[in-house]
Amino acid sequence: MDKQHTLKSPVSVSGVGLHTGKFTTITFKPAPENHGFKFQRIDLDGKPIIDADVDNVVDTARGTSLEQNGARVSTTEHALGALVGLEIDNVLIELDGPEVPIMDGSSWPFIQAIEKAGRQEQNADREYYILKENLTYEDPVKKVEMLAVPQDDYRITVMVDYNSDLLGTQHASMYNIHQFKDEISRCRTFVFLHELEALLKHNLIKGGDLNNAIVLVDKPISDETLKHLRSVFHSDVEVKGRGVLNNTQLHFYNEPARHKLLDIVGDLALIGVPLKAHILAARPGHAGNVAFAKKIKELIKKERSKKPVFNYDINKEPLYKIHDIMRMLPHRPPFLFIDKIMELTSDSVVGLKNVTMNEDFFKGHFPGNPVMPGVILVEAMAQTGGILVLSTVPDPENYLTFFMKIDNVKFKQKVLPGDTVVFDLKLLTPIRRGICHMGGVAYVNNKPVMEAEMMAQIVKVKNITKPVAVSA
Repeated sequence: MDKQHTLKSPVSVSGVGLHTGKFTTITFKPAPENHGFKFQRIDLDGKPIIDADVDNVVDTARGTSLEQNGARVSTTEHALGALVGLEIDNVLIELDGPEVPIMDGSSWPFIQAIEKAGRQEQNADREYYILKENLTYEDPVKKVEMLAVPQDDYRITVMVDYNSDLLGTQHASMYNIHQFKDEISRCRTFVFLHELEALLKHNLIKGGDLNNAIVLVDKPISDETLKHLRSVFHSDVEVKGRGVLNNTQLHFYNEPARHKLLDIVGDLALIGVPLKAHILAARPGHAGNVAFAKKIKELIKKERSKKPVFNYDINKEPLYKIHDIMRMLPHRPPFLFIDKIMELTSDSVVGLKNVTMNEDFFKGHFPGNPVMPGVILVEAMAQTGGILVLSTVPDPENYLTFFMKIDNVKFKQKVLPGDTVVFDLKLLTPIRRGICHMGGVAYVNNKPVMEAEMMAQIVKVKNITKPVAVSA
């Protein structure tokens, strides 16, 4: 199992918030196992905590904002993306302002800071959510489509199309999370010049400048607008035809699509667990990312509320075959009902019974419509449990196993010739003085057919006589 990780030491980064324009210091601090990501507004009374949870999202306009305990933090996606990209699980993120610094508009400054702090392995196992079925999301108004399909790694494929001749249709892919640092994290946020003008008119992007975003020029710009931009950015703004404002050098030809992929990583961090799935997104944005994250989280909650699904490979190599079983148990045909022991630990055992038409009990138990008797299922389960308790003594051949109690027996489905029954038993209390208290479920095709609780005791018998087992 992969282990959880936190940071070796605290590390801080400072800069202005894109929308608030306020200078803020963000400090990433080590956190205990199973802590996850949490923001803390240390500039507010009581230093309130805001869980990095999709249920706490309150705004997705030009970034993802969270609110909890009367406190808000904005533009969380780039910092969270860096943590996910470096496979960090537990971090307390302190802020002395309302917004995560925009830095250069990417995750790269946070990647550098986190690597400077170093990763610290923890004792707890990393618990992935492994997607088992396709999951879809669609926003027909914004033409957003998202699909998650089962995958044994965390993979993302993005397509963007803004109906712009300048940008065109772009694709970006991340085949596993290890590619995030070098292939995705440097990719900066972007905005069309006509959008920038509207944002400025609404007194937004107070912290924006030409160093923290790629400005795409897809329409002619007037001298008056150009003069206004120079005044706002305190910079010699240049527009040389259609392209990128001030001829900014792109890190990748498809940097806008890669940045959208970066945003997906950061927003889906709000699910709270690392994923193993392939996410395919067409024209994604923060609103769609968050809506899809909520669907995934709801699916996780639904699955975890169910009882664990039994999925056993009956074709694997057994631990004990029939001759090994006959050396431990005193039972013999036609009253030996276990063919294989598949697993055996200090507190559990899995046994297997192949049910054939040649069983003696079918001669009298509904011969015209053969069904395995319930009492035989109980006995077979008891024999499986007998292997567990007999494995605790050095000379099991000198012991007999006796029932003491049977409780809560339920029969859920018929067992028929041709079925293979798997008995899965676990100790309910530790074995003491040869007394074994177990709970078990019998399965056919991974579906429960019977369950019971039983208590048995092994007793040493002098001069016990057993039929000689046939040699292997």
